[in-house]
Formats: sequence, structure tokens, C-alpha cells
Amino acid sequence: MANSIHASVPQRLLPMLEWIPGYRREWLMPDALAGIALWAVMVPEGMAYAGIVGVPPIMGLYTIVPALLAYAFFGTSRQLVVGPDTATGLISALTIGAVAAHGTVEFNSLTSTLAVMIGILFLLFGIARMGWVARFIPTPVMRGFIEGLVYVTIIGQIPHLIGIGGVPGNFFAKLEHVLQHLPDISAAATLTGALCLAAMLGLRHFVPSVPAALVVMCAAIVVIGSLGGEASGVRVAGHIPSGLPSLIAPNLDPAILRELLPGALAIVLVGYAEALGAAKAAALQDGSDIDPNQELIAHGPANILTGLFGGFLVVGSLSKTSVAMAAGARSQIANLVAAILCFLTLLLLTPLFRNMPEPALAAIVIAAMLHLTKPSYLRSVLARSRWSFTVMLIVILGELTLGVLQGIGLGVVLSLARLVYLASRPKGAVLGQLPGTEAYRDVQIHPEAMTFPGLLIWRIGGDLFFASIGHIGAGLRAAVAGPSGVKQVLLDFGSVDFLDITGGDELLRLVRELHAKDIGVGFARVRDPIREEMRRAGIEAAVGPINFYERTTDGVRAWQRQAGHFAGASDHKTGGANEGR
Repeated sequence: MANSIHASVPQRLLPMLEWIPGYRREWLMPDALAGIALWAVMVPEGMAYAGIVGVPPIMGLYTIVPALLAYAFFGTSRQLVVGPDTATGLISALTIGAVAAHGTVEFNSLTSTLAVMIGILFLLFGIARMGWVARFIPTPVMRGFIEGLVYVTIIGQIPHLIGIGGVPGNFFAKLEHVLQHLPDISAAATLTGALCLAAMLGLRHFVPSVPAALVVMCAAIVVIGSLGGEASGVRVAGHIPSGLPSLIAPNLDPAILRELLPGALAIVLVGYAEALGAAKAAALQDGSDIDPNQELIAHGPANILTGLFGGFLVVGSLSKTSVAMAAGARSQIANLVAAILCFLTLLLLTPLFRNMPEPALAAIVIAAMLHLTKPSYLRSVLARSRWSFTVMLIVILGELTLGVLQGIGLGVVLSLARLVYLASRPKGAVLGQLPGTEAYRDVQIHPEAMTFPGLLIWRIGGDLFFASIGHIGAGLRAAVAGPSGVKQVLLDFGSVDFLDITGGDELLRLVRELHAKDIGVGFARVRDPIREEMRRAGIEAAVGPINFYERTTDGVRAWQRQAGHFAGASDHKTGGANEGR
């Protein structure tokens, strides 16, 4: 945060103390109304998303209250809402599913253990100030991950929607199972699911201000209840316990924790990227600031507390944050109001959900997934970058065939490989002066740019280190060998921010190689830290301090004086003191 530099220690630890003193009385009503809107969304979605995680609906309610309370105290965003999430919820289900069978007490217990583990990782990363980790998921990879997740989640919910049993496996195995069992579908379940899904989509399209999930769930409960519950042929939630959850000790078996660790790390990376994006979107709306490292810390207690109270993992949610903002939320008071209402729901209202039909929950999840898909973004990426579009397709296909974790892992690995490739192959360029200016540009892009007889101005396109110096050296040698009569090389260092020992040693060797051919070497626009590294490497001594220039123009003029081309200097009128890159 911009003002966190002057914040006291208690305010840095509990950011709520920073904005509470400035809270205005007129904000209370909008915050209260936004809290009610959040409650209307989070209760049905929390119970529905429990199906994605693979746990009973009540665990969705256990998740909401501690998460909202913890983030309100520790988070730096005034409007971010944390809660159950589809992407990370599915990763949780897959992670626990590799250790325990769905529907067992062990599965539910390990789901809460995973939440505690995730919270500890969030805390550790925040304390270590590792807020930069989310940058390792590029936007196209994240978008591809979400698109693939939409298909994986929907195919996993279709059996609940049409009243048949589900099977484990990848997307295509589940699709094959559904197609094979189409003759076995339940007419009552299918009708219930279809009507609920149509109602969800219709309400969101025509009356977006109405809490569609709550309306659909209440209507489905009333209708199925009036038809006798499961006697109607539709599977219902059945008894949902009332009251507060008990504290649950996490499973500390080292063997189990080792198996959960990869999934926990993936959830932290994906969840933090999603949460940070939501927090930044909210900050743009109200002009506030967020602290990426404190956001990591805030997700720590939010997950630890939900795990200890029998819930599952939570992350910042853009969809729920959008609901709060649309309802007029001004601060985390809205989240506290929603937490109080969810707390009262746990105490008093859970018996009302006894006849909640499973197809309705599946319809809520599917509608949420359809809301996330953005085919238009895929088309825009294809138009802008075929490489990024290819990576997106690989992520999607990886999720459908190999699994969710493997899909996003492929995307991250490919992106990092691309980064290493580009960093190791910076694009050098021969520069020329644009007529009437002191700007120097690539002569291949700007044919009008003027070059100078005997002088090669060559721009190094990136940092000089062990992986890039070979490519840079080859490019410089090719440029020197190209035009005839090169007597002086002026290296533009404006793009160089890093020089390691290998880069310095090889650069010194290049200088000596050019000197052996009676070609002088000069440097322009060298930053002070790079100049110091060049001094230590012996480069400054080899070329002489006089051959270091603040501007490329200074190096050009020095060459012209040396070569005696004063006439050439008068032909190039300068248009300003600022030099372009």
C-alpha cells in the first residue's frame, strides 16, 4: 500500500485498524445491504461448491464465516470477498481423492487438513514477501486453465443434474460414462436440474440484481418438499446439522502431508493469482491500494481457521467481490454483516435445507461455470499471438486429458521455457539516426535512418549474462562482418540492466577481438551499476574511460571528430536534447 510506509506496526499487522478510524456513518447502510446480498449468494453457492470439493453441503457453510472474519481483519482490500472457489476447489478434490475415497470421513477430514496446510503456506509466503510468485502464471495460461476447468467441472456435475452415478477419471472418461448411461437417467432429476439451470441463466440475464442462486434454491426446496422429498424421485441433501462446528485437529501424519503438499502449492499459486486479480480490480474501482504480500498473509488465517472449524479452502473471489461492489459495499463491514448472517444461518436455518435437491446444486455450479467461460478472449488471443493461443490450447487439452494440475503445470512450464528462450536470445540491432532528430532506431524497421561511414552503432537488446552472451556475441560479429570498412563499433547499452561475471568476461574478449582487427569500441548509455561491473571486469581499462558516452549522439560526434567528418555533422540537424531508444 502506498501509505503503509507510515503505518504503525499494529496497522501493518491488522490493516483494518488503518481504515476503521476513517469509516463514515453514511457507509453503514450500503455496507449492510451489500452484506445481505453477499449472504444471499454465499449460502447457496457455498453449499453447491461443496459438491465440487467432494464434501457434504454443511462444510460449505462451515467455510464461510471464519474466512470472512479473518480476511476483514488481515486483508488490505476494502472490498475483496474470500470464500469457496471453483478452480481451487476442484484441485482440492483431486488432491484428496488421490489419498482417500470420496464420501468417507477421512476424505472430509483431509479436506480440512489441506485447508490448514494451504493457510500455513500462504502465511510463510507472505512473511517471506513472495507476492511476486503469482506472476509466474501468465494471463493466457490462467485463462486457458479457467476455460478447461469449466468443461471439467460441468462434466463432473452432469451426473448429479440427471440423476446417475459419477465415475473418477479425466474429462473424456466422464463424458463416455454419461453417454453410456443416458438410458438410465432419472426423468424427475433431469427435469428439476433443467428447470433450475434455465431459471439461473434467465434470472442472471434478465434480472441480474436478483440473487439467482438463493431464489432457485428456495423454489426448488419448496417444490421438492411439497412433492415428498426423495419420494419425488429426486435425491435431496437430507439432514443437515444445526449449530456451530467443533474444532477439528488436522492430520499431521508426515506421509499424508507429503502427498498433499504438491496440491497445496498449486492451490496457493492459482488461488493467489486469482485473489490478487480480484483485489486489484476492486482497488481500481475505489482508488484504494493493496499490499500483495499482506494479501498472502491474510489468506493464511482465513484458510487455517476454516480448516480448524471443519471447512475447506478459500481464496479471494472476483465473482463474489463483484456482487459486493454492485450492491454498494464500501468496506469490509459488508463482509462482517454477511458473516453474521451466515452464522445465524448455521444456528437457525439449516433444517430448511433438508429437501434441497442435488440437481439444483448442480445447476448452480454449472451456471457459475458458464458465467466464467469467455470464448471471445480466446479469439482475441489468437489474433494477437499464436504462441499464447497455442499455450492456452495445450493447457485446456492437458486439463481434459491429463488432469487439472497437469494442465496448468504444462502452461507454467511452457511459459517459463519461453521466458528463458527470449532472455537468452535478446534481439540486437544496427541503429541509424532518424533525420532531423537525435533518435536512433533499428535500420531494418526504419530504412530512412542514416548510418555513418566506418561507424557501426549496435544496440544490445537485453541483459548480458551466461545464457545470452553467446547469442549477443554472434550477432555483433555478424553485424561487424556485414558492412565493409567498419572502423569503430559503438555499443548502445540502454537496454542492459544486468551483467554477470560470464557476460563481463565474454564482453572483454569481444572487445579484444575487435581491437585485434583494428576496430575501436565505445559504449553509450551505460547505467552506473553496469559501468561498475565493467570496471571490475577490466572492460573500462581495455577501451578507456573516454570511450564511454552519456548519449549515442555523443559517441557519434566523437567518431566524426576522430574521422574528420565535420561536414557530415553539419548535415544532420538535431531536433531536441532527448534521445530515443
